[in-house]
Amino acid sequence: MARDQHSHAILAHAAGYPYEAPLRSFVQLGKRTVELTEEPDLAGRRPLLAYGANASPAILTRKLAPLPEEPLPVLRAELAEFDVVYSAHISPYGAVSSTLQHSPGTTAPVFVAYPNEQQLAALTATEGNYELRELGELSLRTELGATPEAVLVYISRHGCLDVDGSEVGLAAIESRQRRFPSMGEVEVLEHVRHLLAPELDLERFVESSLDPGMAAARTTVLHGNAIPFRGLLAT
Repeated sequence: MARDQHSHAILAHAAGYPYEAPLRSFVQLGKRTVELTEEPDLAGRRPLLAYGANASPAILTRKLAPLPEEPLPVLRAELAEFDVVYSAHISPYGAVSSTLQHSPGTTAPVFVAYPNEQQLAALTATEGNYELRELGELSLRTELGATPEAVLVYISRHGCLDVDGSEVGLAAIESRQRRFPSMGEVEVLEHVRHLLAPELDLERFVESSLDPGMAAARTTVLHGNAIPFRGLLAT
C-alpha cells in the first residue's frame, strides 16, 4: 500500500506540470507570493522568459530556497509569434517538460522574471536539459508596461517533441491562434510511454524515469526524432 501511494504521488507530481501560476504579475519573496500592481524597480536585473514551471510560485520557492530572501519580480506577459510546446526529453521528476517554438500568428501567455545574478545562477543550476540563451527581435509586452527588446530564455537542448510529424502545444498554456495540436501532460506521458515502454503502466513508467540513466536513455530516443527550434537566438 505504501509503495502504491508513493507511485501515485510521483505520477501526480509529474502530471501537474507546468504547475499553477498566478493570473497576474507577482513578486516571489521566499515562500510568499505578493501581487504586483505597478512596475517594480528592475535596475540591475535581466529579463528572463518564464513559460513553464518557472512561472509557478511553488517551483520558484523550491529553486530559490538556498538563497537569502530577496524579491523576484515576475511580470505576466504575452509573446507573439511563439508557442509553448513539449520538449523531447524526460525531466528529472518524470514529466515531459516544455520548450518554445516559433509559430507565426500565435500569441503565448508567458511571464518575464527579473532575477538578480544570484537568482539567475540558482535557476540555471536546475535547468540541465536547457541552454540559457538570448532571444531577440521579438514582440513581447508585459501587463505592467515593461517591453524588453530581448530576453534570456531556457531553450531545450533536445528540441521539440515530434508527435505524428508536428510539435505539440501544452493544453495548460492557452495560446491564441495556436497552429499546433495540443495535449495535456497525462496524454503526452501516455504517448511517450507507449513509444518507449509499452509494457509498463503509466505509474511504473513515470517512476522508472526518476532513474537518471533511464531518463537519459529515453530522452536519447525522443531527441533522435525531435523537431529543432526555429526562433532567432543571439550568437
